[in-house]
Amino acid sequence: MSKTYFITTYGCQLNVHESEKLAGVLKQRGFLPATKLEDADVIVFNTCAIREGAEDRVFGNVGALKKLKRAHKEKIIAVCGCMTQQKAKAEKLYEMFPFIDIIFGTSNLYKFEEFLDKKTKRLLAYDEDFNLLGEDMPFYRTSGENAWVNIMQGCNNFCTYCIVPYVRGRERSRASADILKEVEKAVKDGYKLITLLGQNVNSYGKDCGEISFAELLTKVSEIEGDFKIAFMTSHPKDLTSDVIDVVANNPKLLKEIHLPVQSGSNRILERMNRKYTVEKYLGIIDEIKAKIPNVRITTDIIVGFPGETEEDFEKTCDLVRRVGYDGIFAFMYSVREGTVAEKMDGQVPENIKNIRVNKILNLEKEIKGKLKNGNN
Repeated sequence: MSKTYFITTYGCQLNVHESEKLAGVLKQRGFLPATKLEDADVIVFNTCAIREGAEDRVFGNVGALKKLKRAHKEKIIAVCGCMTQQKAKAEKLYEMFPFIDIIFGTSNLYKFEEFLDKKTKRLLAYDEDFNLLGEDMPFYRTSGENAWVNIMQGCNNFCTYCIVPYVRGRERSRASADILKEVEKAVKDGYKLITLLGQNVNSYGKDCGEISFAELLTKVSEIEGDFKIAFMTSHPKDLTSDVIDVVANNPKLLKEIHLPVQSGSNRILERMNRKYTVEKYLGIIDEIKAKIPNVRITTDIIVGFPGETEEDFEKTCDLVRRVGYDGIFAFMYSVREGTVAEKMDGQVPENIKNIRVNKILNLEKEIKGKLKNGNN
């Protein structure tokens, strides 16, 4: 009888694709996906570190496996991802839950198969070498007609609220030849949507002097086949006119751009270290709308960032009304240990954050209602 696995993924699309790589390793070893976590021989939690809520769910869900592991000692339980790339969090998991067999971070993803073969009782793997991208890992795609294709890793922006540069390292671009080869295979295998992934796709190639992101998009579009291209995520300070032109003029590019603004207040954007102003952002939005009729624009917004006043928040609401987003991912600011914002004064009470995030979500509904009724 074949052995089975079950992977629970938290966080972003990059985590989803990395779970596909973990699944690829297990499938290559003869494992089949289980329909229920309790039935699996290997249980994996691929974690996120962006918000406190995601970490809390990991601790709660892992803790619930204590009885299962006691009854089935042969099961392998592994916890990996962004949360466990933080040494203190990895060590806390190791101490709190002695029934976890393998704990490893993003820098050790490519060693997953090696970890499965370890004969030691428990394993805690943590290092800060981000030089290997895990490109050679097999993967088992699980997102329908969409194929995730990672084009780069890491981030150089150091937004004051964000832990990503610490758990993903600095920006490292994949060789364009390897990306194109992966896309060609995905198209040949029948995938209809190719989604290019990176923490800041607009920075692609800057670290190695290879082709730019706009040039990469063009090369991907030249691959023969019936497919569309999407990408995420763009940073407003790096989204250039040549990328907008490719999206506008190339029929294979979806007419969609996700452009996180985070706040509509220049004072808060400066505290966030976002490196653009509201005026600069709106100029990019106007260029996108002028060049790409019927474009779909979505964004991320953080409410309750340290020091955010009611006036700052109202400026965010004004920006939302001005842009008229097709979709908003709104989040309450979450303190991340090790970030600059953790020590900032003016921390906003949770009840105020709650009111503000609900107001943004209601604004989104109002805008969608107007768009549905044909009103601008």
